[in-house]
Amino acid sequence: MAKVPEATKVSKTPDATTRLTVAQALVRFLAAQYTERDGERQRLIGATWGIFGHGNVAGLGQALVEYADEMPYHQGRNEQSMVHAAVGYARQSNRLSTHAVTTSIGPGATNLVTGAALATINHLPVLLLPGDTFATRPADPVLQQLEVPYAGDASVNDCLRPVSRYFDRITRPEALIPAALQAMRVLTDPVETGAVTLALPQDVQAEAYDWPEEFFAERTWTVRRPAADQGELTAAVRAIREARRPLIVAGGGVHHSRAEEALAELATATRIPVASTQAGKGSLRFDHPQDVGGIGHTGTATACELARTADLVIGVGTRYTDFTTASGTLFSAKGVRFLNLNIAPYDGHKLSGIPLIADARAGLEALTEALLLHKHRTEPAYATEYSDDKERWEYRVDAAYEAEDIDIRPTQPQVLGVLDELVTEDDILINAAGSLPGDLHKLWRARSRDQYHVEYGYSCMGYEIPAAIGVRMAAPDRPVWALVGDGTYLMMPTEIVTAVQENIAIKVLILQNHGYASIGGLSESVGGERYGTAYRFRSEDGTYTGAKLPVDLAANAASLGMRVLRAKTVRDLRAALTEARAADTPTCVYVETETADTVSGAPPAQAWWDVPVAETATRSSAVKAREEYDRHVAARRRHL
Repeated sequence: MAKVPEATKVSKTPDATTRLTVAQALVRFLAAQYTERDGERQRLIGATWGIFGHGNVAGLGQALVEYADEMPYHQGRNEQSMVHAAVGYARQSNRLSTHAVTTSIGPGATNLVTGAALATINHLPVLLLPGDTFATRPADPVLQQLEVPYAGDASVNDCLRPVSRYFDRITRPEALIPAALQAMRVLTDPVETGAVTLALPQDVQAEAYDWPEEFFAERTWTVRRPAADQGELTAAVRAIREARRPLIVAGGGVHHSRAEEALAELATATRIPVASTQAGKGSLRFDHPQDVGGIGHTGTATACELARTADLVIGVGTRYTDFTTASGTLFSAKGVRFLNLNIAPYDGHKLSGIPLIADARAGLEALTEALLLHKHRTEPAYATEYSDDKERWEYRVDAAYEAEDIDIRPTQPQVLGVLDELVTEDDILINAAGSLPGDLHKLWRARSRDQYHVEYGYSCMGYEIPAAIGVRMAAPDRPVWALVGDGTYLMMPTEIVTAVQENIAIKVLILQNHGYASIGGLSESVGGERYGTAYRFRSEDGTYTGAKLPVDLAANAASLGMRVLRAKTVRDLRAALTEARAADTPTCVYVETETADTVSGAPPAQAWWDVPVAETATRSSAVKAREEYDRHVAARRRHL
């Protein structure tokens, strides 16, 4: 740790204090916080991102200058993007380390809300430090202050309350001590973690206080691995032994717990097949005998058919979102039961399941030990069934990926196929929104536990590029790819400037299909006729069906300082991706994709997803869509 300036040294007497501003004290405190799990110790707050304004420049801005040797600083371009970068870093760091984000008051603070929601929904830690209006109210209102006639203590930062796992407003210097400790507790709690917000009034940030030396002592926060209750474990083992067609659904909790090896051992020992949610994909390598691919609306035919016939669904670290359950229509076997291994009791009791409340790794290890004592394995015929079905699915993947090295424009699956040829287990793919998550979940062959990084808890357009920066910071020696469609790119390309400034060698792959392809397809299926989903000029009838917009995203990326490689054909694409993968500077590959209407595309959805359709309409497309909707709704089950 860097030498403390003479003016801020503290003595060694028991009641020693040091006089610092609130902001200075907070930065020093954060620099001394550590996590530990399984003997691995690292800093909890690895760096601070910031955009400065009048609400934080004289407080946290000055403090970060004062302690630049102790707290690294990163300059962002958009407040939401800074949160995404911190979240990417936290996920790649297995939730054991994260970043802080500081903003001014007003729009800087409210721009944090989307990032905070994403972090909290995905159970990923990030510390938010927005500036706030004056606590002492010498001038009221100040610039960017929201006046609330019925509540004098309200500010725009209150928007962060529902999307934060912990929120406090520090209106007095001494209040920082308990609030900071509570913030660290939540950030390191494997159940409660998410966005944590400490709102900092701009006058309080700059106010001095005599801080106890103990506040700045190094603290190590143990990230727990709670073991299973013996009674719950006994019930879980009994349920598995009674099942004839069990299916494991691996969720993001497998990765958060680093339980991949424990899952592989259980699956190998018992021959129980393993399907994965978007967050859980990669829990087993794609070529593991028990891996059957993604499950749910964007899943494989193999996994979805197993789900329909399973008599016991073993959820490991999953929240059972509607994409996983096909909106309550997927797990349809008569008498199907659920066994939920989850560290969070809230998720462990979903679908009226048998709860096994424990850390994923600890719980899987206990299950494996108990089942091995009973020499329990599924019937060989069951393994043969899903293995043969998986082999048939792989032929469909090969067909979607197939792209001869010729001068044709590739489809989106063919782009993934070319990338699939080039990557190794070192590469990390990041995506969040559009049609890519569906294609990736069905088709991508994950080669390592952390290769597949698709944020689908919030499915936030604009996440990919800043998250790639955070991931690359956590894994500086690995190729990191941000896969974005044109719609997502236009949402938030600004952190390209940060990547260029810091020479963070991310690879951005832009797929241009001239609109919102995913929502366009959904719109067509629910009677919306793709209205308002294409990036085209208006036609005479007022719809967006004219010529394609003359938008050049490659030129835009280049204007932000990124090296850009354009690919018009499959041959170009293969060469460009190869060059980008070897690059040691931020590099973009731009390709315009062909639609699936003219050449092979990804297999269609293998399970339903509930998007309500207009109950009354005059247009035939909506009428037909409603008839199809009613048919699917009739198949919904409530598991009680």
